[in-house]
Amino acid sequence: MDLATLKAIEPTEFGEAANGYRRTSEMASAANDRVTRQITAAMRKSLKGKAATAAIQQLTELGENFHYIQIECGLVSSALDAFAYEVEAAKKKLDAALADARSAKLTVHPDGSVTYPPGGEKGKDGKTPEGGTVTGLTDQTASAIGRQAASFDPNPNFRLAQDCADGIATALKEATEADAKWAPKLRALKADDDLTVSDRDWADAMSDNKGVNAAGREYLASTPQPPKEGGPRANSEWWKSLGPDEKAAWIAMRPKSVGELDGLPVTVRDEANRMVLAEARGVAQGEYETWLKKHPEPPRSMDYVDQMTGVLMKGVLNPKWTEWEAARKDAHKTIDGMDAIQERFDASGTKRMPPAYLLGFSAEGDGRAIVANGNPDTADHQSVYVPGTTASLGNIEGDINRTVNIWNAADAIAGGKSVSTITWLGYDAPDSVPKDAPFEHYAYDGAPALNQFMEGLETSHTGNAEPHRTVISHSYGTTLVGAAAETGHLNADDVVFAGSPGVKVSGAEEMDVPKGHVWNAEAEGDVVPDLGRFGHGGDLFIIPSDPGFGANQMATETEGHSGYWDEKSTSLLNQARVVAGKGGEVELIEEPTTPPEELMRAK
Repeated sequence: MDLATLKAIEPTEFGEAANGYRRTSEMASAANDRVTRQITAAMRKSLKGKAATAAIQQLTELGENFHYIQIECGLVSSALDAFAYEVEAAKKKLDAALADARSAKLTVHPDGSVTYPPGGEKGKDGKTPEGGTVTGLTDQTASAIGRQAASFDPNPNFRLAQDCADGIATALKEATEADAKWAPKLRALKADDDLTVSDRDWADAMSDNKGVNAAGREYLASTPQPPKEGGPRANSEWWKSLGPDEKAAWIAMRPKSVGELDGLPVTVRDEANRMVLAEARGVAQGEYETWLKKHPEPPRSMDYVDQMTGVLMKGVLNPKWTEWEAARKDAHKTIDGMDAIQERFDASGTKRMPPAYLLGFSAEGDGRAIVANGNPDTADHQSVYVPGTTASLGNIEGDINRTVNIWNAADAIAGGKSVSTITWLGYDAPDSVPKDAPFEHYAYDGAPALNQFMEGLETSHTGNAEPHRTVISHSYGTTLVGAAAETGHLNADDVVFAGSPGVKVSGAEEMDVPKGHVWNAEAEGDVVPDLGRFGHGGDLFIIPSDPGFGANQMATETEGHSGYWDEKSTSLLNQARVVAGKGGEVELIEEPTTPPEELMRAK
């Protein structure tokens, strides 16, 4: 960038352009919300048939287009703001150098060099030290040497000119670097020429985000920074301190960072996490297609000659295909989880289902996801469900369905009060019962995140009264909830355990909730509580199903370890009663379980 160009640049014009793109992003966001949360939800609720299904599909695709526009225009806006910030800083340095040159009556040339007049005390020859022309230096070492040399020159104008020339050169260098950095980034923010937002488009959007994020570090660093270890309340205060443009920049450039901050408004986290989800889905699809190319499908069946009888058996299932199919399903597992979340979004409006909100998401490792049915920020009753062993993003559909069932049952008896039920897969759950579940570190590693999330629900709630909050957990999830109560503040009014192998504390009074508000369910045929009770070495441990623990033992007619949330079951209804603040209506059993000492004798 040359001197004339930098002098002519008006950074405010780029800021105005950024505002235009930001308004477009906001309009696209509003249109997406109207299409996906209102229109299609109403259509699913009231219309049936092929025509309605086709129309809903078209509207869903339209909403996806709006979402893509929202994200890309948000990135363009942030990129323009960042460029304007950097070029404005360079121009301020230029303006200061030019002002100093004018004040010292120096001449600045179009190439940035500076001419200074004769000046200083006359020498022995009776002559005034001559003037000259200097060129700016940007290298720190060279510039320091140049200034030192100028200090020894008998003409004081030399030093003034060198300082001005260095300032001009530095300004031009910084402006050129900003232009070279941002021009390709802005050119890359260009969609293809069709009206379909493909998986490849979303993968490109993730690449765009990374590019703008990396280039815009200096700009974001100039804004207030989120607290490193401040907790939900500090996060909330940070967010409130930002201006509208700063909030938009953080969501556009750092959606993952914004989406994972407990204490921020649910709608903000949902917007940011949906960006992360959409982009991650595109990347995952590309990786899956690459896997398919590297691992072509073998024949599904084969002809086989029995070596014992010599009989030709046709159409026998090919073992290689079976092995390939298992590997294919594993390669597709993350996509299955992301699609399950999207299906929950799309189900809003059907069967009385409220809108869904994505309060946390990551595709890394086994994955993380926090999905709410209904807005917890405005809900009168909140419940948080913590799944157990084998829980992962790839199989989150079942856990989402459980909280859907809880919502339906609780909403039906809440007497007009609003309900929000949340699937909290915010920790690394054990992958296997025999291999991993015996280890307590999964619980203690995940406990701080649960406590932070629970505090965040309290911080971001906007209702007129404090909500009633319940934590429901299953299997190893109960162990994590116990660890959270043991090591921190659980911030709940009620706790419900289902199929618990043990919760790290010895009694209900240690669960950080009011007395009488710990509930437990153990179904017939569920072996997990016994595994926890007797441990792996034959020692006897107290668990929530034992009389000495002190939990209210809820009736359940389901069987096995996974039926506690079966629709229309007593177990589900009892949990819903707790969630809706009607613990007094819970059906209890008189004898929780066989006393531990009798079980030990029987063993």
